[in-house]
Amino acid sequence: MLLKTFGWSFAVTAVGLAAAVLYGGWTAFGIVAILSILEISLSFDNAVVNAGILKKMNAFWQKIFLTVGVLIAVFGMRLVFPVVIVAISAKMGPVEAVDLALNNKDHYQQLVTDAHPAIAAFGGMFLLMIFLDFIFEDRDIKWLRWIERPLAKLGSIDMLSVCIALAVLLITAFTFATHAHQHGGAHVDKAQTVLISGIAGLITYMVVGGLSGYFEDKLEEDEEREHEEEEEAARTGRKRSAVALAGKAAFFMFLYLEVLDASFSFDGVIGAFAITNDIVLMALGLGIGAMYVRSLTVYLVRQGTLDDYVYLEHGAHYAIGALAVILMVTIQYQINEVITGLVGVVLIAWSFWSSVRRNRALAAAEGSPAGTADTQSEVSSGV
Repeated sequence: MLLKTFGWSFAVTAVGLAAAVLYGGWTAFGIVAILSILEISLSFDNAVVNAGILKKMNAFWQKIFLTVGVLIAVFGMRLVFPVVIVAISAKMGPVEAVDLALNNKDHYQQLVTDAHPAIAAFGGMFLLMIFLDFIFEDRDIKWLRWIERPLAKLGSIDMLSVCIALAVLLITAFTFATHAHQHGGAHVDKAQTVLISGIAGLITYMVVGGLSGYFEDKLEEDEEREHEEEEEAARTGRKRSAVALAGKAAFFMFLYLEVLDASFSFDGVIGAFAITNDIVLMALGLGIGAMYVRSLTVYLVRQGTLDDYVYLEHGAHYAIGALAVILMVTIQYQINEVITGLVGVVLIAWSFWSSVRRNRALAAAEGSPAGTADTQSEVSSGV
């Protein structure tokens, strides 16, 4: 099971590290290894959230997620995305941007750094909306109930998450403009860029998330219809295509996953520049890490880990909220990538340990009839 799920990741690791040695010797090997670990640590929470969505999709779309999705994640976000950023921000053609990335790495890094406020605003708003919509939803199982209970009540207010997200964006843009003005106004014009990029992130979330939610609501109807069609195909002997079996719901959830992965990868791509400005090494290291994140996602789904450890999804969404805040803060202030990675790891480890404690309490309650109701009530609501 382990080898089947992580086999491609192991293979990509071997090829990627070998390519690094051929490209730049053992120094390049070390850089790629460090970048791989950085990507995995920064994106572990991504895997947990992805698993919560992926478990609703059938085997075909899980396979698409590991094939086509990987091409989008590795080549799209880790290789093409930084080049596109430079091309847009520097108003140059894609060929010129690639040439700059390969032959003038310092200038290339500077251009990507200059584009960071727009990237952080877009990704920060997208991730913030994910966190807010999660925390404002009333759930049967609550982890940090002292926070989640009152917030779930507030969640009954229409459009509250959108209002909060826009307020955060306005405060961020205003602070950015004020700070720039106090230091000579060199970046005052970028406050408008932050505002526009943040609104674009919000719109992207509402469009993609709205479509995903709409088709997810119809998932049960699709499954019933597809089951009938399968029976009809079995009677007539005709084969149905895998795409037809997947349904529109799975397709839009796949799109949602890709946008989600893109938002998660912003910090990894930007953080990689703290280690190297060589786009080839960056693509190799982050690509290897992205493969492990995707394999880990599928592993969590197939092992049913989210069902056994019910607070993991909570911890991952808190990590999303923390990452969203960090991205918005980095528009103005620099935050070490180690801190960014550790925040997610700590929150998920905490939620995992809380899940273990809950499972032990439930097991003890089942073995002891006295006080079972009290114990059940306590553990079902979280910490």
